[in-house]
Amino acid sequence: MELYLIRHGIAEERQPGIKDEQRSLTKEGRQKTEKVAQRIKKLGLQFDLILTSPLVRARQTAEILIAAGLSSQLEESLHLAPDRQIYSWLAEWLEPKNYSQNTQLALVGHEPPLSNWAEILLWGEVKASLVLKKAGMIGIKLPETGSVLGRSQMFWLTPPKYLL
Repeated sequence: MELYLIRHGIAEERQPGIKDEQRSLTKEGRQKTEKVAQRIKKLGLQFDLILTSPLVRARQTAEILIAAGLSSQLEESLHLAPDRQIYSWLAEWLEPKNYSQNTQLALVGHEPPLSNWAEILLWGEVKASLVLKKAGMIGIKLPETGSVLGRSQMFWLTPPKYLL
């Protein structure tokens, strides 16, 4: 299985009176995310499912990916909220689904959780070495059998500037 960890696009700054969960993509954030999505599509990627954080900016990013034709399936998951850990997502969401090895799954979320998730899949621990830029993507191949923790392989790490 291939996981594509995608950070949401550029969002509004934090402001008094606006809850973090409600911050939207900026005009620039939408435009850059649309360009990144179009480039990903031109590279031939297609996701079987896009799973998104419930926060507005992540949901908007996921909808842009859907509009670009990168998938026809979109689901929201609390497991991708900024305060969640990979272990609960693996145990409660991924493992019970029993996806085939050919599945390409996109996860749209936030930093630092997505980089932390990638590091746990790659090295079994957080090393604070990977940085996922806004609208950037990390691709990780999960092993066919056994635990995925510390045994996965990164095949893609792209900041958005290389996709524009």
